[in-house]
Amino acid sequence: MANTEEKAAPIYMTPGCEKRLRAELKDLLYRLRPEMVKTAAWAASNGDRSENADYHYAKKTLRKYDGRIRFLTKRLEDAVVVDPEHQRQVADGQVLFGCTVTVEHEDGKQKTYSIVGVDEYDPGRGHVSWTSPIGRALLGHREGDEVSFVAPGGRVELVIVAVVYRSLES
Repeated sequence: MANTEEKAAPIYMTPGCEKRLRAELKDLLYRLRPEMVKTAAWAASNGDRSENADYHYAKKTLRKYDGRIRFLTKRLEDAVVVDPEHQRQVADGQVLFGCTVTVEHEDGKQKTYSIVGVDEYDPGRGHVSWTSPIGRALLGHREGDEVSFVAPGGRVELVIVAVVYRSLES
């Protein structure tokens, strides 16, 4: 019988993202969740739980925290942490995960994008996911290459002006 299980895409992230997710997990495990457990215990001690809004709120919040703890734990276990500064050593001028790319759009305007993991996506800061249309289009190319991709607004054509590898803060 053939294996029909599809392999999930790797979960790439920069060291800054890993650090941020670990800090969030630590905060949930050692501060937020224990505080909410105390709140739930206090609310439960107030009597009838069926009509106790404080108790229901605390239990709902604990479920939310537990879900996030499970997500973060699994995410960090499966993560492939890629340091952009180490990528520079193997990139040989190519656009790889973690690099910062300056491109020129058809209208002559230049924009800078950093290719990051899905947990780091922040278009306002120029952080685009490696799985996004622009991220996929840029990967593997070099300075001077023309790339195109289909965006929600239609086909976009870019010229890669610069490829830089530097530490990224998430």
